[in-house]
Amino acid sequence: MSSVNLEYVLRLESLLSRIYPREHIADLLKKILHLADKWNYGKHRTTDWVDGTNIYLITYGDNIRHGEQLPLATLNHFANTYLREIISDIHILPMYPYSSDDGFSVIDYRRIDEHLGGWSDIHHLSANFNLMFDCVINHISRSSEWMKGYLHDDPYYKDYFIASNPELDYSRVVRPRASPLLTPFIKADGNELYLWTTFSEDQVDINFKNPQVLLESIDVLLQYAASGGQSIRLDAIGYIWKEAGTRCIHMPQAHNIIKVWRTILDEVIPGTRIITETNVPHHENISYFGEGDEAHMVYQFPLPPLTLHAFLRQDTTTLTQWAQSLNAEARYPDTTYFNFLASHDGIGLRPTETFLSDDERKYMAQETLRKEGRVSYKDNGDGTHSPYELNINYLSALTEPDDDTGLKARKFLAAQALLLSFIGVPAIYIHSLLGSENDLDGMHQSGINRRINRKKLDLGKVEAELEKKDSLSARVFYGLQALIKHRREHPAFSPQAGQRVFDLGKSLFAMERYDPKTEDRISCVFNISDHSQVLKLAVEGKDLISGEAFNGQMRLQPWQVVWIKHKLKAPERLGRLRRWRMKLIKRTKRYTISIKRTMR
Repeated sequence: MSSVNLEYVLRLESLLSRIYPREHIADLLKKILHLADKWNYGKHRTTDWVDGTNIYLITYGDNIRHGEQLPLATLNHFANTYLREIISDIHILPMYPYSSDDGFSVIDYRRIDEHLGGWSDIHHLSANFNLMFDCVINHISRSSEWMKGYLHDDPYYKDYFIASNPELDYSRVVRPRASPLLTPFIKADGNELYLWTTFSEDQVDINFKNPQVLLESIDVLLQYAASGGQSIRLDAIGYIWKEAGTRCIHMPQAHNIIKVWRTILDEVIPGTRIITETNVPHHENISYFGEGDEAHMVYQFPLPPLTLHAFLRQDTTTLTQWAQSLNAEARYPDTTYFNFLASHDGIGLRPTETFLSDDERKYMAQETLRKEGRVSYKDNGDGTHSPYELNINYLSALTEPDDDTGLKARKFLAAQALLLSFIGVPAIYIHSLLGSENDLDGMHQSGINRRINRKKLDLGKVEAELEKKDSLSARVFYGLQALIKHRREHPAFSPQAGQRVFDLGKSLFAMERYDPKTEDRISCVFNISDHSQVLKLAVEGKDLISGEAFNGQMRLQPWQVVWIKHKLKAPERLGRLRRWRMKLIKRTKRYTISIKRTMR
């Protein structure tokens, strides 16, 4: 076994003792260290933390198809042809064999779905892009070998799942779905039992109270990290620990399990980024930063619904108030927000519970239905249901059905520019990148609400649309391309740069991004209305988007965005020059000393 540092072992021991009885700890530690050896302990390349050049793409492995070609090979072709200059990281949604929920009911965590391709396709894609894998570890498919072994009383799978008495009171349990919490199963011997199924009867919750389940999860995570998954998304991770009489979400043990994973990955495969997916109210979501020792990034769940609300109401008041509260939350080194507007899921409403009233959430639900979307509901535990998620394509949600192509693109690009401006790392869904709209046929034919935003695209048709300069797809794609190129060139947009949000009235959303190292400073202002607005700022500079000079005042057209790069004043330029000269002198001295030592 490779040697390991004592501090690492002691930290693991401390974390494990907060989760499991003392008698399990020594054996667990021994097995964890063996797993580290299995995945080439310490031999994987350390990578830098994220910066302003990191832009994630979110996509299914088969969102773009081309004849009989395996979809992962098609994705590789599309990414290398169109995305090399704008995308750094590709998040491939669950790519494993599955039985339902478009991949989130995993049959085998360790294999690639043969309909998509194989691990060799993943390795080819990782040659030019960082990759993000999904770890759907709260639950597994009822068709998995784990479940089959459990139902046949295989000793290896004993206690892999959570059997419960359906007569007990589960009213305190937080429910993300309106489906039953417990599902009956028949064992091989004919006996019936009820198992926890938080998300559906085909997604059986895994029992992390069994230490062997923790070891399985560690092995899976290390395989993903060793196989090119520089980022790992922990799906629905807040639900992984159940305790009678509690809400069964955000339990201390769940946080400590994530800290165990983080500690192991930091030591064994450094540079791996853990991203937690917890679609819950904001203050609960950010708890997954821990004390800088848990998630590297947390999904910024309030951003999609609050941005949509601002655009629908043409009122930025709530968005501004929320954004002003963000400055101190990701305060630890190597932590930041994972920002997005659209994803494979719908637009979650729970993160707005401390920001929007019930009436405003109902308004958003009504607007979704008016635009032919659907609304999913959650069980409140008292016999009532409330809107949980808006199932609609984000472009279709933002725009009106009778808007012309130019207006749709302008509105949508304004929202995407807002995403790209926020502190954190931006992630763009494949359908947002390509300007897709509601897939009503897919939703109606499948009977699945979320299919409205999961259309499978033909590569030839995608390329043909991108060649039409006036098509919605081309306007959105090339508009985003231009914005991303500007963003990647300016340190002010780095996750490490500062952010200040200003209140310029309800029609304008405004923030300033500032990098103290380079003194790069950019004012980002958005006209979130269908009327022109006068912008007054006590700065001079140049709008990166239009190329126009800014001298303190300009009129913004409806849905116009400006990124004003501040002009350095004379004292600031002089200060920067002096610092540059001092750095040059220090480098010259070090170089001279190095030469003298070599000559000796």
